[in-house]
Amino acid sequence: MADLHQDAVTWRNRFLMLLDRLPQPIAICDAHGTVRACNAALAAECGTVPGALRGVDLLTLFEPVDRAQLRRITEAIRLRRRSRYPVTVVWTAADGTARRAEVSVDPVSDSVQEVPSLLVQLRFAEGGKTEPARAAAGGGEVSPIEAQTLALLAGGATTDQAARALGLTRDGVTYHLRRLSARWGAANRTELVARGYACGALAPGCWPPRPA
Repeated sequence: MADLHQDAVTWRNRFLMLLDRLPQPIAICDAHGTVRACNAALAAECGTVPGALRGVDLLTLFEPVDRAQLRRITEAIRLRRRSRYPVTVVWTAADGTARRAEVSVDPVSDSVQEVPSLLVQLRFAEGGKTEPARAAAGGGEVSPIEAQTLALLAGGATTDQAARALGLTRDGVTYHLRRLSARWGAANRTELVARGYACGALAPGCWPPRPA
């Protein structure tokens, strides 16, 4: 029995580690929408860390545009249906910009008799931000918060200093830098700043550095 418990703990930790590395914002909630676990990408949208959202009602973080969409999910849970249900939500991001996205909600459980958990994923569509992302030449889109984070990094700010300047957590800053690094294939922060200038995300000839 002890071995089975240890195996369960090991696999749970592996799952949470994998979840945290996914770039798409994801949460696992109970049937009432209370967060059981979420990854850094979702927490960063709220300007906090994953642990701080455990036990929080997801509806206090993301406001549904149409409450009728929630009623379909409630009915699906009652009838033990297993389909994907879209919900359009709005919220204010950590950088103060209004955000809009589609949330896909998947009821999941080991059997149809069980009350399901909810797998929740944020899916961004074009126009998901009130302030549109800029396209850096040859480097893909750079959002305003990414550009501000990059400018602070170019000026020598540490992760903690950037977090205080932007009103984010350390995990929030790391999340944005990780996304930029993956997008541009940058091996370290020095290379990331260099790519920022090369792609036009940072204004040349300015000190302190600022977004283009």
